[in-house]
Amino acid sequence: MKTVSRNVQVVAQDELPGLGDLPEALSVALADIVGVAREGLLALSVATGMSVMQAMFEAEVTAVAGVKGRHDPVRTAVRHGTEKGSVTLGGRRVPVSRPRARTVDGHEVPLRSYGHFAGDDLLSEVVLERMLAGVATRRHARIAEPVGKALTEAATSTGRSAVSRRFVKETETALAELLARDLTGKQIKVLMLDGEHMAGRCVIVALAITAGGEKFPVGLWDGATENKTVVKAMLADLVSRGLSAQDGLLVVRMVRRPCRRP
Repeated sequence: MKTVSRNVQVVAQDELPGLGDLPEALSVALADIVGVAREGLLALSVATGMSVMQAMFEAEVTAVAGVKGRHDPVRTAVRHGTEKGSVTLGGRRVPVSRPRARTVDGHEVPLRSYGHFAGDDLLSEVVLERMLAGVATRRHARIAEPVGKALTEAATSTGRSAVSRRFVKETETALAELLARDLTGKQIKVLMLDGEHMAGRCVIVALAITAGGEKFPVGLWDGATENKTVVKAMLADLVSRGLSAQDGLLVVRMVRRPCRRP
């Protein structure tokens, strides 16, 4: 088995040996990456990934507009400068510069690669996961993965207000999906009901159990108390979404008793 020599050291950008012998584009990218290596392996990996992402942007523009500086009579688009944007990275937004292109008749050419990296879905998932794990909004940025000093200082969407707004939006979406879940053909055999008192209100929680033993929540209903009006409205909603009691349905209402001291 070969071993890696321990005589390895990280050098500064101006100390790179043989850098002038490399192509210009590769030299610039290598210098940027080596400059981040001092901050750790993860920061180095992020710098490498950012360089690859920029190369993907350029490759996509080249595919429709041809090689930069070279005339292509069959090209379907022309380059149109660059534009500032941002992408999602480790629970934050970081700024990037992306190339632009327009078709020969003047329409913007969307970059599919940029659209993928710039999507907010992953950022929203990270925020929701951290908040549900008990991470306070003010600590969101502090527990984020290290991505290098330059990217950390330029990052956005990490403030308390931004995290809070994203969490509220994501939970509203999740609740709407829960309340609209189609129950047709789910073979639900047991429906368990419980009341949770929060902020002076009572929220009725419904948990379904299928014939195969699968458990999943089917809804939340807000009421002043666990009265029959709220429960009837809940059952009517479940039936409208496909809940069937034709083959039998066991409805269990959870009752909590106060603990007795021995």
